Amino acid sequence: MDLWSWLAWFFWIYVFIAYLMVLFSIIGDIFRDSELNGWLKAVWIIFLIFVPILTALVYLIARGRGMSQRSAASARAMREAQDDYIRQTAGTTTSGVDDIAKAKSLLDTGAITPAEFESLKAKALAA
Repeated sequence: MDLWSWLAWFFWIYVFIAYLMVLFSIIGDIFRDSELNGWLKAVWIIFLIFVPILTALVYLIARGRGMSQRSAASARAMREAQDDYIRQTAGTTTSGVDDIAKAKSLLDTGAITPAEFESLKAKALAA
């Protein structure tokens, strides 16, 4: 096999993988779209199976803008959920540290005994 055959082989492999990525993103978008009813989703899938390249091009031209908007909305929702989770997790950790600091200050002032401090510290660490 010569160099040009290898380059052609790699080119066609690249084109095939790119096509698969487009196909799977279209299928994901079809099922993510709440505006399409079940019958239209089925029609798009059937056309993707029997006339794949033409259907992919038509889908990208006809519904490309909505596809990018749905993708951006999905990414935004994921980011918000992640931020909420981080805030909740950080709040719990900070709250436990704050509780231990308050208990330590009470211990230092003599308001609680060392046994009570250990009990409060164990509760804060368990939460």
